[in-house]
Amino acid sequence: MDKENTAVIVLAAGKGTRMKSAKSKVLHAVAGRSLLGHVLGTAAATDPDRIVVVIGPDMADVETAASPHAVVLQPKQLGTADAVKAAREPLADFASGTVFILYGDTPFIAAETLRDMLVERDLGAGIVVLGFRPDDPGAYGRLIVDDGGRLQRIVEFKDATETERAVTLCNSGVMAVDAALLFRLIDAVDDNNAKGEFYLTDIVGLGRGDNIGCAVVEADADELQGINSRADLAAAEAFWQARRRREVMDEGVTLSDPSTVYLSHDTSFEQDVVVGQNVVFGPGVSVARGAEIKAFSHLEGVKVGQEASVGPFARLRPGAVLKNGVKVGNFVEVKNAVLGPGAKASHLSYIGDADVGAEANIGAGTITCNYDGYFKYRTKIGAGAFIGSNTALVAPVAVGENAIVGAGSVITVDVASDALALGRGRQANKDGRAAQINADLSSMKDQAKKGKN
Repeated sequence: MDKENTAVIVLAAGKGTRMKSAKSKVLHAVAGRSLLGHVLGTAAATDPDRIVVVIGPDMADVETAASPHAVVLQPKQLGTADAVKAAREPLADFASGTVFILYGDTPFIAAETLRDMLVERDLGAGIVVLGFRPDDPGAYGRLIVDDGGRLQRIVEFKDATETERAVTLCNSGVMAVDAALLFRLIDAVDDNNAKGEFYLTDIVGLGRGDNIGCAVVEADADELQGINSRADLAAAEAFWQARRRREVMDEGVTLSDPSTVYLSHDTSFEQDVVVGQNVVFGPGVSVARGAEIKAFSHLEGVKVGQEASVGPFARLRPGAVLKNGVKVGNFVEVKNAVLGPGAKASHLSYIGDADVGAEANIGAGTITCNYDGYFKYRTKIGAGAFIGSNTALVAPVAVGENAIVGAGSVITVDVASDALALGRGRQANKDGRAAQINADLSSMKDQAKKGKN
């Protein structure tokens, strides 16, 4: 697509009252990405000259989410043509090319579909409308075409005759319009209809009256799921997850129980990754070739290296980087830490704000004490170091290469390479003392029972 010849208007001013949410509808998420984010991602794939997002009053959150794109206000909800009219100023110098009109609550349109619409524009259509055939056409507007398949008009359901309502080809609302025609046609739209609104769809009839060619491109109904309620949101999430699971398996990833694995919009796998049951991937995760993510693990903002092993029951938080061959076992949490090649933290540990060298071993129960209530501090563990079980590393602190830290230690001072560090109280054994304690406590218990009787 020619970057200089396309622009995109995204209509995101709807109140979304059926969501019953303090958050704007288009900011609700599917696969860890807002509905608006999905649409803007598709829009960006057309390589447009500019993107304009139309919002309603009191939508500062949407304005922030739309950054760095242009944002304009539709002061009153007077219909889709009125919403497009609000985008006039930032497109004032966009006099030739194609303007796409997309919707902030319709996240699944494919970039390939928009390219198909551009093909029709290249063939001479001044207006291209995206149509679909849902299982239940319901209250969708209908696309009325002639015998040659050319679009004649769009009829809103409330204004349609029974014959027109029997048409199965429905209007998605998505359009690609000649930039030189768009606002001239928009200005000619009136509100003489059942809802008293300015319909964007009326530009087709107006265009036909001026002998402007109008065409239809059909897309799969799944691409055109609009989201208006929490139930719609859940259905969209289920659809996206099922589709993406199939894709990653086709790409060479094993999902032991696909229906229990949850992916994000940007989850990235190389071939021969194995993912166990009930694994959740938040945004920002990449997993390299041959790694295994075992059951009940949660990853977000993480890079997992080749042949690494994670879990079961591991939690990897943003900033975690596991190099090749790393093992992070059950009930281990890693945050903002780099584990070098072959390093191991096999169980029951917290590794936060740390650099762990290659082949280092982190014993069970080890924690990096990285926070003093005000600031975060970093722990450095050298290559080949051995950290004994139940060790507390009080940052900022460093343990050198091949050093050994004895189990149960509290380390507050740097440990040199090849050194042994013991940071615990001296053990004292008192022969026979346990027998005396047991006798005394038993006597006290007997006396207490007699007192109750």
